[in-house]
Amino acid sequence: MRERPEEVDDADLLAEVRRAWDADIGRVEHLPVGFGAHHWAAYDERRPLLFVTFDRLGGRHTADTLEAAYAGAVSLREAGLDVALTPLRISDGRCTVPFAGGALSCSPWRDGRSGGDLDIAWTRRTLARLHAMTPPAGIRPWAPLVGPDLADRTAELTRRPWGPGPYAERARAAVIEHLAPLATWTDRYHRLAAVARERAWVATHGEPHSSNQLLTADGTRLLIDWDTLTLAPAELDLRTLVEAGADPRDVGADLEMVELFDLEWRLDEINQYAAWFAAPHDGTADDGIAFGGLLHELARQ
Repeated sequence: MRERPEEVDDADLLAEVRRAWDADIGRVEHLPVGFGAHHWAAYDERRPLLFVTFDRLGGRHTADTLEAAYAGAVSLREAGLDVALTPLRISDGRCTVPFAGGALSCSPWRDGRSGGDLDIAWTRRTLARLHAMTPPAGIRPWAPLVGPDLADRTAELTRRPWGPGPYAERARAAVIEHLAPLATWTDRYHRLAAVARERAWVATHGEPHSSNQLLTADGTRLLIDWDTLTLAPAELDLRTLVEAGADPRDVGADLEMVELFDLEWRLDEINQYAAWFAAPHDGTADDGIAFGGLLHELARQ
């Protein structure tokens, strides 16, 4: 996220990182990166040592499910998935600690860059390795992210003014324009969700796109951001390859399941952003990103 979370004080965060992970950390610096969780770099006297993540709870994760996802990722790395960059365990074996109403975790710092075009070949090999592994115990099983009443609830939400905020009424008008297709998409999504229950399920990263891959200075590529680790049909991951241009037949993807998870992404984004702009907002950089995301998901083919 681009904006600092209001509930987090950097001095308190530094103290918790030093207590739980590394007493030699001397300072933390907020990083305006990503979209979802909040991040800091944690330094000793000379260089960054840790990548610190603050996850708010509620919505997708409780404290227990977030811990299970991060611990599951660690177990996958320990079982041989060496391209997984995962959180560090603390002295009691956990990967997270309660903090400011959410959860704090730390990963090793690695210099590099993320984003850009997806490396389809690397991603395909990595996902094949992941999907062949025994799923870690305790990871969250997939379930639909939005209910069958999404369109009705969204329509009800649009019957009152949104905001206040600079994007409120533009967002509301865009959603109203797309209420009919929203109902069609939601119905199709739940029909496909019923089909998914009959398919084989594997450990999936959940969002293996290029922004969740880190290309390090020495050319090593790593898969990061494991809070989305889920037991699900493989197409939850394979959709990323298909979107990047891979032939579904070449990557072993079932087209109905690809469609399911494409619809899931779209509907979940619309649901979250509708609630975002129905609430007061100030026009921050994060608001601008969210507004662009809402328009994209409403209008794309």
